[in-house]
Amino acid sequence: MPEIRKDPVFGRWVIIASERGLRPNEFRGEAALENPYNCPFCPGHEAETPPSIYTLTGENGKDWSLRVVLNKYPALVAQGRGGSVADGMYDRMDGIGSHEVVIETPLHNRQLEDMTVSEIAAIFKTFILRVKEIKKDPAIKYVMIFKNFGRNAGASLAHPHSQIISMPMAPIRVVQEIDGAEAYRAENGDCVFCDIVRQEIEHKKRVVGENANFLAITPYASRFSFETWILPKKHESHFEMMDPGLTGDLAAMVKSAIGKLHVSMEDLSYNLVLHTMPVQDPSVDHYHWHIEIMPKLSLVAGFEWGTGFYINTVSPEDAAEMMNAGKKYKL
Repeated sequence: MPEIRKDPVFGRWVIIASERGLRPNEFRGEAALENPYNCPFCPGHEAETPPSIYTLTGENGKDWSLRVVLNKYPALVAQGRGGSVADGMYDRMDGIGSHEVVIETPLHNRQLEDMTVSEIAAIFKTFILRVKEIKKDPAIKYVMIFKNFGRNAGASLAHPHSQIISMPMAPIRVVQEIDGAEAYRAENGDCVFCDIVRQEIEHKKRVVGENANFLAITPYASRFSFETWILPKKHESHFEMMDPGLTGDLAAMVKSAIGKLHVSMEDLSYNLVLHTMPVQDPSVDHYHWHIEIMPKLSLVAGFEWGTGFYINTVSPEDAAEMMNAGKKYKL
């Protein structure tokens, strides 16, 4: 049973999930799996994962094109007691929540930038459906959607997949971001993300993609080299409330941004994280859902961990220029 423990200094919660250490890792050691027949996410290996929660079928109406399954080695599970309990001076609670895996395609080597816009749109529509279903449980306060791609980004399997973790509290980083956005609106009278969209469109220096409904930028204070954000132009605080008809434009922007990152970097690894409001909270004027893509060109080291400051060796302006020109970044 996973457990969630509270840090008494920072107030952050930490998940203790020992079984996560047992999950298979294609990238570990000399015997890295390159053979898709050994992959538990490939067709014919469905028995190696928990049963599907949600499935999309292909054009023939028989074979699956996307599957959602419970993670076999979950960070959180839908069992246990709710609420925190005292443990001496500390607080802890059962690791209640859920951990789902979205197997994005049956094709082992078909990565996100290789998929069609409609295939990527289907992934985002699936995210919307799953969040709407998960949030029916009032005990769930936050749903985190993310994708780890590549060895350096923490991926353990190469087959294209993303993950959905629901939890009984909002993570401290999300709370800090929402509080910062609320303080900005109190001081400036508008949503900080809406203002970012307006200024970046006007200045253009950091824009790496734009269509009718979405904007892709290298953010002004990028923490990581080639960090890229995708923001909806229309204000919306909750991702799951987005019009599913807009997922095509979102998919096109994600495909373009990831494609440009692959062109600009050798052996790309990245984390893609969807930031949104806690699912039980009402819509707000001060927060704006968005996607953050963080390439892993270097490791976060002692200075960053010790201070909270990040050192970025490629300015967002230079990163945008290289991505738009299709130039290769040389380490």
